[in-house]
Amino acid sequence: MSATVLVVDDDADLRQLLAIRLRSAGYKPITAASGAEALGSLASTRPHAVITDLRMEGMDGIALFEHIREQDPALPVIILTAHGTIPDAVDATQRGVFGFLTKPFEARELLALLQRAVALQPQRAAEAPPSKAWRAAILTANPRMLALLSEAELVARSDASVLIRGESGTGKELLAQAIHRASPRHAAPFVAINCAAIPETLLESELFGHAKGAFTGAVQARTGLFQQANGGTLFLDEIGDMPLPLQVKLLRVLQERQVRPLGGAQAVDVDVRVVSATHRDLDRAVADGEFRSDLFYRLNVVGLQLPPLRERREDIAMLAQHALQELAPKLHRRVTGFTADALDLLQRQEWPGNVRQLLNVVEQCCALSTTSRIPATSVARALQHKPGSLLPFAQAREAFERNYLAQLLKMTNGHVAQAARLAQRNRTDFYRLLSKYHLDPARFKSPAGDADKLE
Repeated sequence: MSATVLVVDDDADLRQLLAIRLRSAGYKPITAASGAEALGSLASTRPHAVITDLRMEGMDGIALFEHIREQDPALPVIILTAHGTIPDAVDATQRGVFGFLTKPFEARELLALLQRAVALQPQRAAEAPPSKAWRAAILTANPRMLALLSEAELVARSDASVLIRGESGTGKELLAQAIHRASPRHAAPFVAINCAAIPETLLESELFGHAKGAFTGAVQARTGLFQQANGGTLFLDEIGDMPLPLQVKLLRVLQERQVRPLGGAQAVDVDVRVVSATHRDLDRAVADGEFRSDLFYRLNVVGLQLPPLRERREDIAMLAQHALQELAPKLHRRVTGFTADALDLLQRQEWPGNVRQLLNVVEQCCALSTTSRIPATSVARALQHKPGSLLPFAQAREAFERNYLAQLLKMTNGHVAQAARLAQRNRTDFYRLLSKYHLDPARFKSPAGDADKLE
């Protein structure tokens, strides 16, 4: 099987040239136009090596390498630069960069270095998951998040109850699932319930089950979630919203490790690891008498605090790019990334809805996209900016030009000559503008055929 190599360069011509050379040498190249796009790609694909330019707009090659080293220290990175010096090379290799080449370089020199890098990589069997597979769904390069994940991996090996705290949308259930996958219980069920989403009268039955005839409408016996999760993990989301009477019954189950279904005559033994989560301040709820202190201490054997997205801004571009790569095929859109000003706008937001809000914004931008790269205007619209939130003049002008050109192509069904005539620009100049804004006329052609000719 051909070795996969990720090529990262903001120079499209050099990126394409490197891809051609690698392909002709028997490698399988994948490309990225920025460090953020590369991290998004790495979130879903693990190449055998990475080749990156040093000087790039936004995240440079060294910063990209540092992110890669946090996630995958064994992945070799080769850095290319037109500004290389001996101190640069020494510093880079001391940091752990596999190779450092100064442009212009001989193709054979790069291929020889790449061959040594790939040879160091162990043969990865398809069935062998990466060492971090347990938390593959959690993308981060944030030091605080990485430290939290290290704690989560340690606690996962025990049976201690875990309380995950964090704002809505920070990924509490994802972390609970990751803990389950890293635990000795990973082969058993992971069962989740949102305690705030189910009426109090039904929540007890959901958790503990009921016997036939236990109440009106109980036409047959039901197995509760504790029994369904037997041997595995039960995730109690929004535990802070559990009614006080039910808290007493939950505490008894945790102490006795038995459940008694509603209307049942006998208790049933259960072996369940409980992970709970809340966005509420449970310390205050305990002080106010809204949450039982004995249950709080039973659930909070180990506490983990998820940071909000605004405190892990280095993750925003990576999360957005990864979400876009997953959404684009589902939404039948040929979108490859975000413009630099769009990423900047995403990274400057406060994100009160955290990762969930970011994913919603990306989905809206992707669904309404007519260009290969999502512009800042699309992001601003998805964020529902107030009129007072103005873009800088240069960004506003670019946004107007991009939307104006897209409208022309829609009106003419992708017919460039007609669109150029309407804009009163010569065709060469019009093609240059389309290229500048990554607008492909073919995407504006309707399946029915050419639009009626405009007079």
